[in-house]
Amino acid sequence: MLKPLHLLASAALVLLMPLTAAAHSDRSESYSKGDNNSASVQLGPRPFYLVNDMDESSLKKKLQSCANGPFKKTNFSIGHRGAPLQFPEHTKESYEAAAKMGAGILECDVTFTKDKQLVCRHSQCDLHTTTNILATPLASKCSQNFLPFDPVSGKAASANCCTSDITLAEFKTLQGKMDAFNPKATTAAEYLQGTANWRTDLYASRGTLLTHAESIELFKKLGVKMTPELKSASVPMPFNGYTQAMYAQQLINEYKAAGVKARDVFAQSFDIADVRYWIKNEQEFGKQAVYLDDADVPADVPTAADLQLYADEGFNIVAPPIWVLLALDKNNKIVASDYARNAKKAGLKIITWSFERSGPLKTGGGWYYQSVSPAINNDGDMMDALHVLAKDVGVIGIFSDWPASVSYYASCMNLK
Repeated sequence: MLKPLHLLASAALVLLMPLTAAAHSDRSESYSKGDNNSASVQLGPRPFYLVNDMDESSLKKKLQSCANGPFKKTNFSIGHRGAPLQFPEHTKESYEAAAKMGAGILECDVTFTKDKQLVCRHSQCDLHTTTNILATPLASKCSQNFLPFDPVSGKAASANCCTSDITLAEFKTLQGKMDAFNPKATTAAEYLQGTANWRTDLYASRGTLLTHAESIELFKKLGVKMTPELKSASVPMPFNGYTQAMYAQQLINEYKAAGVKARDVFAQSFDIADVRYWIKNEQEFGKQAVYLDDADVPADVPTAADLQLYADEGFNIVAPPIWVLLALDKNNKIVASDYARNAKKAGLKIITWSFERSGPLKTGGGWYYQSVSPAINNDGDMMDALHVLAKDVGVIGIFSDWPASVSYYASCMNLK
């Protein structure tokens, strides 16, 4: 789910820390048995900040009444690439943080290496902004090595490093970092900087990269369900004989090999052909396949007829961005959109993305809130939007860059 870095959510630059008596419990914090009790969940202060920042309302009072918990792990809270608001995305540390914050489902975006091995990265060609590759000898293997900022022409510094440029063994030598770059960099070291000032590098000193198979084993240990996204290849397909169908099947095969039941996997793709493949060839996994129904502007939003066609093909879950599901009524109140009503009418379940990814909301919330921006003027407004998504739209889960905020809401509203 790729959007520009300036759309990322604002961060409370704080360590994860328990705020409730339950969080101080000496009971085991292991997720290895799918432990659902409050001792396993530590939310930190951000959800409390957001609730306190809300405009006065009955919803605010309800959420404030839940300040003492208990807070529970919930499938309603989905760790979008882990917890990338403050941790390097798609790293072991990011996933562990998301699980600690109550996310019941975690996402590994899946792409492949030069030797056709599956790894967790948001894009096949993002290693130059999400890892330290430019500071290593592997930079020489990048599709495009670092080019400095040109002060004469104003052309930004650039690089392009892909997982398909290197082998799995080489990939595993890299270290994850916060997804960012400095467009005015004159050296590779400067290029690797650029983390937004509302994010942090506090947890970026050891981002452990994972293969897809390793993510499965970690998620099993954490006791969470799994939602892999099959990323579009940046190289022409077939890639040295490796077809799109082989790619889609390999993803499912790794869950089978790990003994993961289909009911614990929500395979996703923006490519409708992948979803159709799973429905046809992997029926059990296909039942929970998620079609990432993207739309950049209102003209792209699928019609009621489109949504009915998805259902007729056997699709069960669609996942558009947040703004597609929200609208404003005549009183400037946030309500469910036509898309939301049409999807429900077609019998489709809905997931949405991505909470905590829009930057400070005082100026309207940016891309993710474009359909309701006149009603958005402070960070607390995201909790009002979340309430509409949960109660009026009826989403079954929300991807979040900081799962604690969604986990707080879900626990307060007793969502599973």
